Formats: sequence, C-alpha cells, structure tokens
Amino acid sequence: MLWAVGCGVSEPPAEDVAQLVAQEELPEGPAPGLSADARIETWELLTADQAAPRSPSDGGGQARIVEGPHLGVPAATPTKITLEYEAGPLGIAEGGVVFLQPSPFWDWDPPQIRNPVGAAYTTVSTSAEGVELETNDASGAFLAVTIRGRALAPGEKIRFIYGDGPVGARVDRYAEQDSPLYISVDGDGDGVRGLTHPSPHVDVLAHDPEQLHGVIRSTAEPGDPVRITVGALDALGNASPVQRGGIRLLGVPESVDLPEFIDLSGQENGHLTLTSTGWPEGIHRIQLEGTGDLQGLTAEVNPIVVREGISRILWGDLHGHSQISDGTSTPDQYYDYARRVAGLDVTALTDHDHWGMDPLDANGSAWKSIRQSVQRYQEPERFVTLLGYEWTNWLHGHRHVLYFDHENDREIYSSLDPNYDTPDELWAALRGQSALTFAHHSAGGPVSTNWRDYPPDPVLEPLTEIVSVHGSSEAADSPHPIHRPVAGNYVRDALNAGYPLGFIGSGDSHDGHPGLVQLADPGGAGGLAAIRSEALTREGVLEALRARRTYATDGARIWLDVRLDDAPMGSILESNADDPPSTQNLQVEVVGTAPIERIDLIRTGQIARVDGDGQLDLRLSRKIPRLGRGEYHYVRVIQRDGRTAWSSPIFAR
Repeated sequence: MLWAVGCGVSEPPAEDVAQLVAQEELPEGPAPGLSADARIETWELLTADQAAPRSPSDGGGQARIVEGPHLGVPAATPTKITLEYEAGPLGIAEGGVVFLQPSPFWDWDPPQIRNPVGAAYTTVSTSAEGVELETNDASGAFLAVTIRGRALAPGEKIRFIYGDGPVGARVDRYAEQDSPLYISVDGDGDGVRGLTHPSPHVDVLAHDPEQLHGVIRSTAEPGDPVRITVGALDALGNASPVQRGGIRLLGVPESVDLPEFIDLSGQENGHLTLTSTGWPEGIHRIQLEGTGDLQGLTAEVNPIVVREGISRILWGDLHGHSQISDGTSTPDQYYDYARRVAGLDVTALTDHDHWGMDPLDANGSAWKSIRQSVQRYQEPERFVTLLGYEWTNWLHGHRHVLYFDHENDREIYSSLDPNYDTPDELWAALRGQSALTFAHHSAGGPVSTNWRDYPPDPVLEPLTEIVSVHGSSEAADSPHPIHRPVAGNYVRDALNAGYPLGFIGSGDSHDGHPGLVQLADPGGAGGLAAIRSEALTREGVLEALRARRTYATDGARIWLDVRLDDAPMGSILESNADDPPSTQNLQVEVVGTAPIERIDLIRTGQIARVDGDGQLDLRLSRKIPRLGRGEYHYVRVIQRDGRTAWSSPIFAR
C-alpha cells in the first residue's frame, strides 16, 4: 500500500498523505456515479495494494529501541534513537528490504543518508558476515535497506541509528505516549511489505505551560450541579504538567461553592475538574489567572446561562483520529484528553477504515483496543463515549459511522469492501442498528460528498458535519471556507435540493486534542457539536441527534437558541393548516464567547444580516413571512474573533 497507508509498495511518492491528495489533478468534470472530485488514483492504489499477495516473510522479525530517550522527548525537539531489527524465523531473502519510517504525520524528520550534519542523518550496520546493506532514502519519507550478498538469516540483526548527526532527529510536534517508529519488511523482495509488530515507540512530552484553559457547562437550572474544568496547556494545546502553581477564579458569584484558588501543583496533565452548586440565575463569565509556574497567564471560561426551564446543552466532538490511522495519541489518551482536558460530554474516536500505516479494517487488535477504550471511558451521566470509524471512500466522499448501543462489538463495513463501497450499501448494512452516519468536508478537500447520486438516508443520516479543522462546507460565503470547494456541492446546496439536514461541527482532529483542535491554529477552524439532550446517555444523545436538536460551532462554546413559533431548531413544520397565519415569530438568543459581529438570518439561500454591535449577549425577535412548503431557515452567528455558530435549520413541508 502507500508508504503512509499500510506500508505495502516499496516505491511510494515522497509527499506526505495530505500533499499527495492535494496534488492530484481534479477531473475535468464529475465522473458518472462519483463525487465531482473523486480521487480515482488514490482508490486504485489502495485496492491494488489490498489485493497484492503477501509473502509469509513480509513483516517478519521484531524491532526494538536499544538506546534512546527512555524518559521521553519534548515535542518537536531533536533526539537520537538506536533501533535494532532482528530477522524472524523465515529470515529475509537476498534482495529483500527492511524499511525504517518514523510516523509520516506531524513533523517527524524523515531519515536520510546524504548529509552527515543534517537533520535525521541515519547510519545502518550489521554484524552478519557476508551480508551487505544497500541504503536508499530517495523516497523522502523512509529509509530502505536492501539485503545484498546473501540472505539475512533468522536471528541476524540490523542496527539503525536515527539522528546520528550533530543535530539529531526531530520528533512529533504533539505530545503522545507510545509514538511509533515503524519497521517494515519486504521479505522476498517483490515490492510488497508488511509492518513488524509491535512497533518500537517513544513517549513525546508536552512543553511548559503557555496558556490557561477552562470550560464549564453552558446551561443549568438554579440548583443544578455544575462541573468546571481548568488547567494549563502548552503552545499547541498539549496538556502541560504543572510543577508548582495554580489558577485563581475571578467573577464567581458569592453563592457558588467554588474555591477562589485551585492548586494544580503536581498535576500530570495540568487539569482539574470540580463540581459546584449554588449558581444564581443570570449569565456568568469566569476569568482565570495563573500563579506560580502559571504567573502572567490569563483566560476566560465560556459563559454559563442559568435559568429556570433552560434546555441542557451537551458538547460533543464526534469525529477524530489517533495514531492507529493518521493521527496522534493512543485511543485511551484520546478519550482521556476529551474528558479530563477538553471537558467534553460526548466523544467518538473515528479512525479510518483503510488509511494509515496499518489499516484498521485489516487489524483486529487495533479495532479491539478502540472498543476497549470506548468501554473503559464510558460513564453515563458523566461522559458518553461512542464506538465509531471513518468510512474513507475516495469515490463518493468520507463519512464517519457511529454506534450508540451497548454491544461494543460492532463491525467495520470497509469502504474498500465491494459489499459496502457505496453509500447505499453502507446504509443497507447499518439498517436496523442504533447507528448514524455523517458526511464531512462535504463541499471539498480532501474529497467532496456525492450528494447527487446518493441523497442522505433520512433515518441513518439526519445531520451533516458542517465544519471541522478542514473548514466550513456551509456555503461560499461562510467563514473559514473549506479548501478546494466544488461549486454546487455545499451544504446549502443540499438543503436547496430538499435534504432536511441538521448541523453539527466536530474537530476531525489528528493532533490528539478532541474538543480543542482549533488551539493548534488559533486563526483556523475547529468543530464542536452542541446537542440538546436532558439525558447524558447514548440513548439520549442518539434521540437528540435523530431529531436534529443540535447546532454547530467552529470550536467556541457559543450558546445559541433559535425558535420559530416556539418550534426549536431542527424541527420539520407541517404546512397543511386550513388557514395558516401569514407570518411566524422568529426568536434568536445568543450568548457569545466574544463580541458579536453580526447574525445572519438565512432563508432558503437568501441572507438578511443583523448587526451585533459588538454585544456579548443578544436577543432578537421578529416577524417573518411564513415558511412555504420546501423552505428552510437557519441562523449563523459570527463573532468579532471570527468564531462562528450555525443553528440547525427549521424546515417546512
């Protein structure tokens, strides 16, 4: 397979995965039955590799780190690592190849043999007499070592010193435990290889704190228990240990039983969560001020609205990746960050079915480890975890699949399996299960959704992910527009075609930071799902999602409430009354995380703009002409800091 997608073929392109996809030429027009920008070449490479015969010696042997940073390496810093590969029982034939490849994601330096004083200079040696090693770094991604002279016998070894020059080799820029260095083997020299298991790994550590972070639930009734999570992060959002110091809480009402100071000294992940009561009615904003090691750092927690009868908002990130596919962190780390750092209520890890160094659809142990993490971190009414994966279809667009039941043994219906390689086949397989699918980056890069030939299933796909780290797929006039958009393929175009889709955001994070992906690029997009559910359970979340009681943000915890004649966002209104009134009452309430620039009222593609005047909180009530059959209405809130929220549309039929 691709060098970064399963380690199969031995002559891959030198670009990383993102560059590979971005540099493919777009077709002149949509191929019949495919997305307009379908990645046919990528699909052909993946299917060819999947079908390639494997030799029993491919992936044979074992590799280990024999000298290196046993206590971990700070993120994005250079180091030197000595690895040893030992041939397995079948050995390696003359002409066979051993490959060294650090993770191709997140800025590991690729090994090279040309410049002894350059980054990631790597030396290779063996004590096996009569064996000659022919090295090649032409890929720009890995080092290939071909066995010459004679076969490498079982038990014989090859030594790699990665970062053997004066500047060492730089590691991942995001903190994670067990960051892998991949050794793969083409045992018979036929150009097809496999990974050795387990992969050698090092721990990548966070840097010192450079920012404070805090989150609190967005809505509560007086008397409700309210959790608040506060802590410290480094510059890229990695949870940063605090040796000495803590955080002062400013602006807490006197009736609330929160301490004025939270001591974080000795906190390994730099965060603590406290539960408080006594919140009075009103809108409250808490400021954070650091002390000790955190001196000089400040931040503001998202607002909390306390009111009798207010709907509960759950914050979720339903889409992200770990080191199992093309991301950072282990599954346990992913869920731990979501709960203990990002303070999320609902989270799903959705690694790719067939994309990454060791595809999930062929790796039962990886799927098992994800299922175990989902089970381990699930705690109803505290933190809901969902089992999922990404159906990574390069012909019809990507979707992630989420399961909401408690069986925890659900299948991966792979996008490369001929039985499930179209959206309708995927939906047929999921029919009757407690599952949903979500189209994402649907308007463009890295590949758009094929809305034309496969309209979203009304039961299994009532929502779409309108924004993520890739940008917004809403419309051409949206903030943070997605890269390489396909004209006519925006979410608003799908609404105009009659698809009653609700909106969510999610991170599509690859940095191990679910819920906070925007921190790595403060000016860019992120994604969160706001879910209106009184029950913090899988069943409650599924019911709310199916009813489209949701809204999306690009990372900020903006509170938004939109109603049309008291019907909440996501509603489908019947228009068959004998004598309906000519107008309807639109009510909008926003509590921002920054001054509000404007509110866009979007009706069936037409936009009316309301100036926000820089207010933090805004209420709007106006009469609008009654929605006609087939029309929709939604609200877009844009803050002066660029952060945005989108209500799910209200539809008339």
